[in-house]
Amino acid sequence: MAAGARKTNWWSKAALLAGAAMGAIVSAAALPAQAQAPDIRTMEPNIPDDAKLILAANELVYNNDTEKVIARGAVQINYGGYKLVARQVEYNQNTGRLTAHGNIELIEPTGNRIYGDEMDLSDDFANGFVNALRIETTDLTKLAATSGERVNGEEMILNHAVYTACTPCATNPTHRSLWQIKAERVVQNGRTKTIRLERARFEMFGRPIAYIPVLEVPDHTVKRKSGFLFPQFGYEQKLGFGVTTPYYFAIAPDMDATISPTVLTRQGFLLEGEFRKRFHNGQVTLRAAGIDQWNPSVFTGGTSDRYEDFRGMVASKGDFKINPRWAFGWDVMVQTDNNFARTYDLDGLDDRIHANQFYLSGLGRRNSFDLRAFYFDVQDADPVDKLERKQAIAQTLDHEYIVPQPVLGGELSITTNITNVQRDLEDFYNVGKTDSKPGSDRFRGLAGGTTRLSSEVEWKRQFIVPGGLVLTPMLAARGDMLRLDMTAPKGYAGDYEDDNSATRAMLTAGLEARYPILATTDYSTHLFEPIAQIYVRPDEDLAGALPNEDSQSFVFDATNLFERDKFSGFDRIEGGSRANLGLRYTGTFDNGVRLRSIIGQSFHLGGVNSFATDDLVNAGANSGLETDTSDYVSMAGIDLPNGLSVASSARLDKDDLSVRRSDTSLRFDGARFETEFTYTRIAAQPDYGLAKNASELQSAAAFKFKDYWSVFGSLTYDLKSKSLSRNGIGFSYDDRDTVFSIVYEQTRDKSSSTANDWSIGARLMFRTLGDIHVGDTTLTGFE
Repeated sequence: MAAGARKTNWWSKAALLAGAAMGAIVSAAALPAQAQAPDIRTMEPNIPDDAKLILAANELVYNNDTEKVIARGAVQINYGGYKLVARQVEYNQNTGRLTAHGNIELIEPTGNRIYGDEMDLSDDFANGFVNALRIETTDLTKLAATSGERVNGEEMILNHAVYTACTPCATNPTHRSLWQIKAERVVQNGRTKTIRLERARFEMFGRPIAYIPVLEVPDHTVKRKSGFLFPQFGYEQKLGFGVTTPYYFAIAPDMDATISPTVLTRQGFLLEGEFRKRFHNGQVTLRAAGIDQWNPSVFTGGTSDRYEDFRGMVASKGDFKINPRWAFGWDVMVQTDNNFARTYDLDGLDDRIHANQFYLSGLGRRNSFDLRAFYFDVQDADPVDKLERKQAIAQTLDHEYIVPQPVLGGELSITTNITNVQRDLEDFYNVGKTDSKPGSDRFRGLAGGTTRLSSEVEWKRQFIVPGGLVLTPMLAARGDMLRLDMTAPKGYAGDYEDDNSATRAMLTAGLEARYPILATTDYSTHLFEPIAQIYVRPDEDLAGALPNEDSQSFVFDATNLFERDKFSGFDRIEGGSRANLGLRYTGTFDNGVRLRSIIGQSFHLGGVNSFATDDLVNAGANSGLETDTSDYVSMAGIDLPNGLSVASSARLDKDDLSVRRSDTSLRFDGARFETEFTYTRIAAQPDYGLAKNASELQSAAAFKFKDYWSVFGSLTYDLKSKSLSRNGIGFSYDDRDTVFSIVYEQTRDKSSSTANDWSIGARLMFRTLGDIHVGDTTLTGFE
């Protein structure tokens, strides 16, 4: 029946609002330290003034003698988004008390569900009592208490409370969480906005592992509050066991800080601090760390780790949005020696090479702009820091503009690059040196400075002729101006340009032809695409006579077969006329199988071959492009619906088809098992710097041997030296509420710059509570 009397409306509203208030408070009260509060309401429920109440029950009784109104049998009340279900609800007008009995369920507008056997509340909702309380929140956490009581209109007291998180319970009601927190008494104070746990204990596998006599934490309404965070642990071979106890400072709504003191059993006291300041359009972070090493003698002799006592660093990072299209920022670090951050595994600062940079970037609909300045920290424990001084201090500007309107029916683009480089020491290495011959020097960089301005205009247009042939003619013009203030390389066999300045130019006319052929069957689709390109251009000006900073890394394979300029940067320009021929294929089958492949070859047609011209690093040597007819390059892959995929790329000698370089990977992704093997083989490139053949096998695998339990590992094996250079193994448990993992990793590579030969890492995470780390739990080569 529907409620119509004002009296009925009053006590029904009281029942629902009191229940909502009680349930809302209870759902926050039993959260432990560092817990994330579930999605709950404040002390008083927020019911709209125009909300309508609907009451349904099997029986509604008005007792004028006792002044009670009683609803019995399948009582349902809907009001303001709240839903209350009970076997019986009773309101006493004399005492102003409201009681509900039997299988009580209250559903809040947030979706949280509150259950109880008995509820007794005052009509002003300031005080009340709930018996046999259970709460299930929308974030899949659970709370149970023998009783809950609200007193003085501001405190909620839970007796014998239990709190846990159980994500798998949403699909498997029989699943039991590995952990729970029990407290004799939990008090939430709405005025001070705190939660106090009294005589609490943390249990795993049904066994108590930690006892907390008294703990007071902020409630869910407090987003940030100063206090200790979860401790962190770590162990490194030459640092010892470490314990970090971070303390968080909530300075202001727009700034905070963290101080993280760490005690290391072998090296002493490491102090790290981080300050964060947020602005309306960005954020600034300032970090500092330092240690006075107790026992530097445990480190390898001849390293900065061994010779330094006090070590420290200061770092800063900033990111700002000027407007939706423009941004600027920086990421810089200064340290007392060149290996401190790497040795002590400072998060985000422990890479082998740390790139300090400032940037300003913009992105529009038809143009892009990027201005950057770089300084590179090489963390390698070299006490004299020579490798870092050989690195360039560089400033670069890149701009690309695409003309909005078609030009002669095609697309016109302008690309500009400005690069300025300065370094202290000459960076060279020797190739082919033996006891009987001196070999030759290669120069990665020269001491001094150089500036280059490069600009290129490119026009291209696509035509589709009858029959399906796709033709793309293109024209390009490029010019470069260079300032040269570098020390001429001694022992360089080429003709180095030792003037103070230089200019060069390049004109290119090209044509690409593609003829897509589509073949279909009842069960598959196949696309064959023969591709032919021809580029006509003069010889490269000053080939090999200029510094080469950004075009040193070069690998000829199927991915760059159809590039107009195959060099990786601006310092070298591909000159001479050239043709590229190849075939591209993709196939799809109804059963889910997918195939893909590319095969082709490049031909030098006339002029001077830039890849056969020496430069300071001999970038084109042994590349497969240094002869008029290049090596063959290919790539093929297959993806099967069962999760198995195989991909391989290769460069084959043009004369005898011997393998000059190959990369093969096999990957399987299954429900319980996943693995990946990668095999790399590189034939000797004596003119480029690789004196002997190199081959390496990398592998990683993970096996889920039981629900939530997995074992995983990785290894790197040098096939040439028949040695295991790196290996690691670990296992983990992950049910989304509890994550536990432990990892052991060992490095045998003597050229590695890490201070520790082996390490052990562990992680223990409890959803809604916190995350405890012991070292690093990420295996090298394992995704």
